[in-house]
Amino acid sequence: MLIGIDLGTTNSAVAIWRDGEAVLVPNVLGDFLTPSAVSIARDGQAWIGRPALDRLATHPQDTATSFKRLMGTASTTRLGGKAYKAGDYKAEDLSALVLGALAADVEALTGERPTEAVVTVPAFFNDRQRKATRRAGELAGLTVRRLINEPTAAALAFGLQDKGDREPFLVFDLGGGTFDVSVVEMFDGVVEVRASAGDNRLGGDDFDHALAAMAKPRIDPAHRLDALAAAHREALLKRAAETCRRALSTASEAEFALVLGEERLATVITEAEFESACEPLLRRLREPVVRALRDCAIDASELSEIVLVGGATRMPVVRRAITRLFGRFPNASVHPDHAVALGAAMQAALVGRDAALDEIRITDVCPFTLGVEVAEQDGHGGLQRGLFSPVIERNTPVPVSRMNTYSTLGDNQKTLEFGIYQGEAREVRGNVKLGHIAIPVPPRAAGEVSAQVRFSYDSSGLLEIDVHVPASGVERNLVIVDEEDRPGRKELESRRAALAKLKFHPREDAGNVAVMTRAERCYEDHIGDVRQAIGHWITLFAGALDTQDPRRIADARAMLVARLDEVESVGPL
Repeated sequence: MLIGIDLGTTNSAVAIWRDGEAVLVPNVLGDFLTPSAVSIARDGQAWIGRPALDRLATHPQDTATSFKRLMGTASTTRLGGKAYKAGDYKAEDLSALVLGALAADVEALTGERPTEAVVTVPAFFNDRQRKATRRAGELAGLTVRRLINEPTAAALAFGLQDKGDREPFLVFDLGGGTFDVSVVEMFDGVVEVRASAGDNRLGGDDFDHALAAMAKPRIDPAHRLDALAAAHREALLKRAAETCRRALSTASEAEFALVLGEERLATVITEAEFESACEPLLRRLREPVVRALRDCAIDASELSEIVLVGGATRMPVVRRAITRLFGRFPNASVHPDHAVALGAAMQAALVGRDAALDEIRITDVCPFTLGVEVAEQDGHGGLQRGLFSPVIERNTPVPVSRMNTYSTLGDNQKTLEFGIYQGEAREVRGNVKLGHIAIPVPPRAAGEVSAQVRFSYDSSGLLEIDVHVPASGVERNLVIVDEEDRPGRKELESRRAALAKLKFHPREDAGNVAVMTRAERCYEDHIGDVRQAIGHWITLFAGALDTQDPRRIADARAMLVARLDEVESVGPL
């Protein structure tokens, strides 16, 4: 079975193609969104999704969120004190646990365990990040048939609503951790991505950080929070900021509050104050839009729609910034949290050649410039080394093949060496190295021998380099299948085995686990009589669990959920 997955920074979702349409799959709690959160205790007990997110407040040292931002890096997160390597998990390991949970949700719905997936990635993910995403799928037991850019997936969901032609429109995708824009056009069943741009370090998380940075001095002038462990302090501030930010989406002011010991620290944040604190972030929204429009030579006035995608676009401060930027109101008709997963399922149907989409074709672009490292004469008898020479420019439609010619720089030079890079910087040290290729050349005077370097790049992200020296007829070929630091098969198997050893609650117990972690989090969020009441409710629920009577447990869970809903619905504002 081939499924579509939106692997997000904040939330993830999975959808399948069924009876000619994309259908979202609910998780064990009945929700379509699964928080991208993992919590692992010292005994190897693991929580994924909502229970893990609730444990962030009570067990911050054992819980990880927003790990998508670390994809493709060597950074690790230590959880639970033990794992395959001293408790250190890479982002792809944690992502694999989320992917595995989503696959289990599909199996619960359909009775069939999925083995293949189309997974979405930010349009501006580089080669290293994309291949880390593929490895996450592999660790989860899924073959990733295709990676699709998130705004492209959203464009599919938006554009295939009626399958009609659409003038160029812009998908504005601001998620929890990344920001992408794509300019898309639809005609005669072809979904054509004209250009993409983005910022992998801009998302809802950054707005939370800005809010927390503004509120912290106001609620804690004595710096008592600084005495806490960093993980605990950040977890408290993160939760308070998220709650306050969401409240500001529907109100002109909201409370930023947290509990420290037996004291409740709180302040009121107005919408104007929040917007002022976020001004530097709002300014950063402009550059990717300008770059995408410039690359495809389209003026903002020619866009038929500005389509909003991503949970962070719900913020009024963001919508006002978009309205000011384009001089018109954006289109909010698609569900900001569901569109990408639905589009991924549509792409899965296209990959599977479903008859319902037989007349639909999709073309995408190369998100980054691809090229080689060269040296140039500086005009003063010297050489400037480490320069980047583009072969395939960013936003070139794929599949694509381009060729450049390079010559020797020294007399009797015997070899031409090319470092292969991806990026936009003038110097290669600012770009991502993908590989290296060398080819022998006849020893002649400088500049007399040349080599033709051809780059071929396809829609699956496969890059092939062919080098040909006409003077000798010698050829060399390199296929970039992974970055140089790809782990070996033994290490991947070891990591998969370590993840498999983690202990998960039975699926039928997931609802009880989620309610208990939520109650424990609420206990820490409150003080006084409310805290005591929550503690008593937890004791009653634990007693019901001990009876192992399904009916008694269900009644106790329903009562606890109702009481928690009442507690969390009552605020000071």
